[in-house]
Amino acid sequence: MTLLAHDRYCDEIARQVEQLRAVVASGADLSATVPTCPDWSLEDLVRHMGGALRWVETIVRTRAQERVPRDQVPLGSGPEERGDAAALDKWLAEAGELVVAALREAGPDTAVWSFIPGRAVSGFWARRMTHEITVHRADATLAAGLDYELAPEIAVDTMDEWLDFGVFLQQVRGHEEALRLDGPARSIHLHATDADPALNAEWLLEFGPDGVSWRRGHEKATVALRGPLTSVLLAFYRRLPLDSPGLEVLGDRGTLDFWLARATFG
Repeated sequence: MTLLAHDRYCDEIARQVEQLRAVVASGADLSATVPTCPDWSLEDLVRHMGGALRWVETIVRTRAQERVPRDQVPLGSGPEERGDAAALDKWLAEAGELVVAALREAGPDTAVWSFIPGRAVSGFWARRMTHEITVHRADATLAAGLDYELAPEIAVDTMDEWLDFGVFLQQVRGHEEALRLDGPARSIHLHATDADPALNAEWLLEFGPDGVSWRRGHEKATVALRGPLTSVLLAFYRRLPLDSPGLEVLGDRGTLDFWLARATFG
């Protein structure tokens, strides 16, 4: 796995903020429930995302070595008045500008707190926020009934990070708090059918009671999920149904359902 350049992540955060702002400015109902995050309205989702960007900006700008409480983040909760699309848009734009500036100034290797052992550097947060907004922008566009597009290299890296989280949580959680992968060892093959071969957009996830591992490649598995890259990503992130147009499940669908029901880390 090769990470993208730090500046590429910074550029992508800025681009994704602009695209999320476009959803806010589209006239979409800010009070509408987000189907993929049913506890949130569209405005709640935007406030969550903007708050996350401001939280990371605070961590990176202050070179924090411990977790920063969310209530210590300036304007972390969003505009005082709800339902004001213009105020929400301005606040989100400022959040994007602040975090991108802080990440660019820090570069990829500045020591800051993170929740991943061995990744306590600013570059971790550039990647993390890229993928956080990538997925939450999908939530917003789906809620607003708008089209969603994503650069292929970002989609591939987002999938890599998502699989890394599965491995990480299985490693750090106690037996009772892990993903509860009872039963025999199983595997899932994810295959993007429309990606440039140079991206190697195929993954094999293996899991069972003894743990989780993944690698890139085309290999036989208990079940395969095939389709356009963005659709495979969003389905595996539980943002699209497995029976969405263009997606195909081959083999034991129960294995895929089993994993998705337990992958509650996002």
